[in-house]
Amino acid sequence: MSSSQTSSSSSEAPAVAQPFARVRDVSCPVNVLLGTGTMSVRECLALTRNSIVELTQSAGEDLQLVVNGVLLARGEIVIIEDSAALRITEICAPAAASE
Repeated sequence: MSSSQTSSSSSEAPAVAQPFARVRDVSCPVNVLLGTGTMSVRECLALTRNSIVELTQSAGEDLQLVVNGVLLARGEIVIIEDSAALRITEICAPAAASE
């Protein structure tokens, strides 16, 4: 009986050690936001090449890393070879759950 107990406890150990093992490889949309702003439909319809859209963020402010619609971190843009990447400078606190 001790061998069956050992095998059942060993099969339970990974589940306890890795509670998110089943969802670790789920893909989520990732967005890096430079800034936000507000435009009227009239302003959107008037956009042309070389139009300027003003944002609320200050120049030099960190970009926002949003995963599946949730703000997770802030960071700065870096260039790796020919690609852009985000260097994380701050992990954001979880948003309070609204009731």
